[in-house]
Amino acid sequence: MLLHVVLSFAVIIVVFLVLPLIVGQTEHKVMAHMQSRLGPMYAGGFHGWAQLIADGVKFAQKEDVIPAAADRRVFMIAPGVALVPYLVVLVVIPFDRDFVAVDLDLGLFFVLAVMGVGVLGAIMAGWASANKYSVLGGMRAAAQLMSYELPLVLAASSVAMAAGTLSIPGIVEAWQWWWLPWQAVGGVVFFVAGLAELRRPPFDMPIAESEIIMGPMTEYTGMRFALFMLAEYAGIVVLSFLTAVLFLGGWHGPFLPGWLWTLLKVFALAFVVIWLRVTYPRLREDQLQKLAWVVLVPLALGQLALTGVVKVLL
Repeated sequence: MLLHVVLSFAVIIVVFLVLPLIVGQTEHKVMAHMQSRLGPMYAGGFHGWAQLIADGVKFAQKEDVIPAAADRRVFMIAPGVALVPYLVVLVVIPFDRDFVAVDLDLGLFFVLAVMGVGVLGAIMAGWASANKYSVLGGMRAAAQLMSYELPLVLAASSVAMAAGTLSIPGIVEAWQWWWLPWQAVGGVVFFVAGLAELRRPPFDMPIAESEIIMGPMTEYTGMRFALFMLAEYAGIVVLSFLTAVLFLGGWHGPFLPGWLWTLLKVFALAFVVIWLRVTYPRLREDQLQKLAWVVLVPLALGQLALTGVVKVLL
């Protein structure tokens, strides 16, 4: 039992350190092809394999600067607050039927609670930087969290109601292929709301380089900035994992091992995240709020009602 726990946590650490880097490398390549910006294809020779290494060396060489007027203690811990929650979430996500580090009875509730903590890193960074652009970015991040948390929770509640459990492995175990059309609206709402909470394009209003420089991260340099970037890619991995296990059946699939099906679904969803960044322009703040309250919340409530009706009839 102890060996199983140790191995599970070791795999989770490896996944947390490796998969976000793979997603970051993939984003370089996909955007290079889609936008005909082929610079990332040359670093290191074949297909630019060393681009990610070059980025890491660049961040490591940069000077670590803290503004004189900043709240130094909060400024220094903000990147960790943004990053660590995604590592904690991976502990309760099942990779396969027999591979989950901790199976909590309230696993879904735990995940939704912990994911909300990650946004606090951006808010802390914005407030502690003593920069008006950073504060504005932090306030925008807080507004997005409040707006998109509701449709995210409602969509997750729908699939939990369908499965009759809040245990994430239990939800995957109860999943049937006909849930794809039944829970499709909830899946789309969950994925879109998750993108907004991650502040990924087209929901990157808290960063908005053309307006507020880099939002909460404006004053960050070197490895602290790199930790924020790692948190962004770790968030993509976690969102893709959650969408895969809640709405796409996780390890369910023919012929291939269950863990491989899970990873294939995760990478397919991560590709969609990158694709959306390249395809859609940034929303205005009023469009951002309208999408949440006028579109996603009613859709999530409708999905919740439909799930309830089907459960009663069955």
